[in-house]
Amino acid sequence: MEAQEQGNGELAEAAGKQLENRIKACAWDICEKYLCPPKTTDFGILFLPTEGLFAEVMRRIGLSEMVQRECRVTIAGPTTLWSLLNSLQMGFRTLAIEKRSSEVWNLLAAIKTEFGKYGEVLEKVQKKLQEASTTIDKTAVRSRAIERKLRGVQELPAAEAQTVLMLAAVEDNGMERGRGKGKNDLDGRPKCGRRIEWLRSFIR
Repeated sequence: MEAQEQGNGELAEAAGKQLENRIKACAWDICEKYLCPPKTTDFGILFLPTEGLFAEVMRRIGLSEMVQRECRVTIAGPTTLWSLLNSLQMGFRTLAIEKRSSEVWNLLAAIKTEFGKYGEVLEKVQKKLQEASTTIDKTAVRSRAIERKLRGVQELPAAEAQTVLMLAAVEDNGMERGRGKGKNDLDGRPKCGRRIEWLRSFIR
């Protein structure tokens, strides 16, 4: 800048060459020290701390392209560093999503398989519920049919109904005890037969 202010073209050109060489040396230094793929990224960033220095370097024809091509280093200034880092962050996130896309597809495939099994089990449960509902409906129909049959039967008083039920229980026990033993009453008829006739006459 002093050479340009003094109007000394040769000195300005020499200073410009020194600046280019310094930028190239820093780029190679970054490349050799900090770039080691796949442990690191395959590119680096050379940060220039002032806008004037960044503008001077960008004004040098082919310097930025050569550094990026041969040294794999990108030159950034104060205003461009933030946008560059944001772009890199979005790129890394996209790359991470792409790497895990196969895992996501495998997980979705497993979920689809399990959901298919769940659907089969649900269909079986639904079938059982339908069968139970059908059985209940049939039972209700039979219950209504029995109720219609019993409408014409005269109801006994509570005491007589209890006596009939007790006699029926005694009769059942007597039939079980006398079954196969040939025990008869005095008139030659089985005891159970006499009880049944007595029960019928009582009911009439």
